[in-house]
Amino acid sequence: LRVYLTNTLEEGFEGGKLPLAEWLAEEATAASKVKYDAPVMVVLGNPPYSGHSSNNSAWIADLLRGKDGQSEQTTGNYFMVDGQPLGERNPKWLNDDYVKFIRFAQWRIERTGYGILAFISNHGYLDNPTFRGMRQSLMQTFDDIYLLDLHGNSKKKERSPDGSSDENVFDIQQGVAIGIFVKRPGSNRDAQTATVRHAHFYGKREEKYHKLLEGDLGSTNWNILTPQTPFYLFAPQDISLRPEYEAGWYITNIFLNNAVGFQTHRDYLVISPSKKELLQRIEDFVNPTNSEEEIRQRYFGHIAAGKYPLGDTRDWKLGLSRQELQKAANGKLELWITKCIRRPFDFQWYFYHPSAIDYGRPTIMNQLIKYQNKALLWTRPMSPNYEFSVLTADCAVDQSVVGNKVAGAGGTYVGVLYSYPEETKNTLPGIEEKLPDTIGGRRPNLAPAFTTELAEKIGLKFIQDGKGDLQTTFGPEDLFHYIYAVFHSPTYRTRYAEFLKLDFPRVPLTSQLDLFRALCGLGEKLVALHLMEQAGPSFDTPAYPESGSNTVELVKYVEPITNGELQQPGRVYLNKQQYFEGVPPNVWGFHIGGYQVCEKWLKDRKGRTLTYDELNHYQGIVAALAETSRLMTAIDQAIGEQGGWPLQ
Repeated sequence: LRVYLTNTLEEGFEGGKLPLAEWLAEEATAASKVKYDAPVMVVLGNPPYSGHSSNNSAWIADLLRGKDGQSEQTTGNYFMVDGQPLGERNPKWLNDDYVKFIRFAQWRIERTGYGILAFISNHGYLDNPTFRGMRQSLMQTFDDIYLLDLHGNSKKKERSPDGSSDENVFDIQQGVAIGIFVKRPGSNRDAQTATVRHAHFYGKREEKYHKLLEGDLGSTNWNILTPQTPFYLFAPQDISLRPEYEAGWYITNIFLNNAVGFQTHRDYLVISPSKKELLQRIEDFVNPTNSEEEIRQRYFGHIAAGKYPLGDTRDWKLGLSRQELQKAANGKLELWITKCIRRPFDFQWYFYHPSAIDYGRPTIMNQLIKYQNKALLWTRPMSPNYEFSVLTADCAVDQSVVGNKVAGAGGTYVGVLYSYPEETKNTLPGIEEKLPDTIGGRRPNLAPAFTTELAEKIGLKFIQDGKGDLQTTFGPEDLFHYIYAVFHSPTYRTRYAEFLKLDFPRVPLTSQLDLFRALCGLGEKLVALHLMEQAGPSFDTPAYPESGSNTVELVKYVEPITNGELQQPGRVYLNKQQYFEGVPPNVWGFHIGGYQVCEKWLKDRKGRTLTYDELNHYQGIVAALAETSRLMTAIDQAIGEQGGWPLQ
């Protein structure tokens, strides 16, 4: 038995990766010959899971993209699907170590001509849309694929189908799966694709261990899948409503100018609930009397040491940032502070000078910072466990408002309603107040083909600005309100749940004018509520009866107490003495973008003393969510009165 310790993903000296002395070492030479020349028939193991891979050899990077550096031939490409590039804005998860190990094993077995790949690994590749090219490539290489999803993903709060707890087979947060891929001798891969079988194991860890120990391929209850374009899912999906759903318009094809929300990579420096505190912090950061080392410790001391000086990153250097901001000082720093939305209903203050942040997304954010505008916020879910959400904003948008990656979603996408063509620069000077709507010659940021199709369906003329009379005309804002209402339909979310879990949402178009008018009206009310332009009904506003410190020390919900009749309304405590009273359970549990809104807003302010305005704002959130629930029901009722789904 010959055992060699080597890095599977590193190429040998002939590829220029190992030093000559190491290449000449007997075991390194033997290991490389096994990797590249021996007829390996079985590759098995538990490869490392690391999204930020340190295995960055050119050879494995090329192999992922369809170039075999050993034979100089074209091979399977994980970054393409159906012969076309994936088109992902950030396909970084395809560079995870476990994906590279799967790609190596697939390549090695292809060179042998037959064999078995058997890995237990991260289960993300089974259904994440980013991995669709990988799944198609594996189907084209192998004859039989067995996928046993062991679940246990605590990041996504996975539960068993009966609601009981689901545990990981390892002491990790990431869910795992066993994949067994079989390539038979002499199979004609041009004539067929793999037979894909899938099974689930849920429950306690010991229960899973028992099933794994006692079971085998023959005794497992496999479900045969038929993965189809565009996603080639390695997980079960009900596709019966796909034609109906795909008749709608992709949201990304409607809003022409759209992008992911901003990412500062140093929120603790440039974002604060208090505008005054933020300005003081930035002035302190810029102040030349403070040494660079003092600033590093004061604002970046909580960061673990890395290969760069404390606080620095590959693309941002603290010293250079201070120099640039000192030039922009002289009383002008405040002009770079603007309102932003961090999480649902969580409006804070944001210092957006390009020298202080990494990804400000100016081509889209400037449209919201400089002008009176609004935007639709949506996410591209990255997991079947994610619940579809949508929101609106009229200010700068953080990338995590509705796109919570921990909950299994991508970043928050932002599509502005109006576009000002000249605002395409990478920088924007600070401004004291937003400019009037008419300055800059705004135009609707909507695909003309979309507005034309809807105009033909409902028999109204589309105007280029504002709202129409909905008798002979409709405008961009009417369309915005219609889309917002459709996306808030509970039936829309459940009917198309299988598709909303994996891709951008689609907008169905109605030809019923009365329904269009009704949804425009309901959507307009929702938008006003969510922008906090309109308060919810006063009877939904919770009381705040106790005086005290107003400091958030704990966040606790107490269910309403009833004894035949209501004795005590639901309460949300922020410390032992003080609470908001009159918060119903459905409002307390209301989720947007993976966040439990009422809980998240308070938890993010733990240790802070709330101001009078903040207390009022929280009461407004509760009232807005209560009214949102009623409006969502009204949307379904309006659709039902006009014939129900699908919208026609």
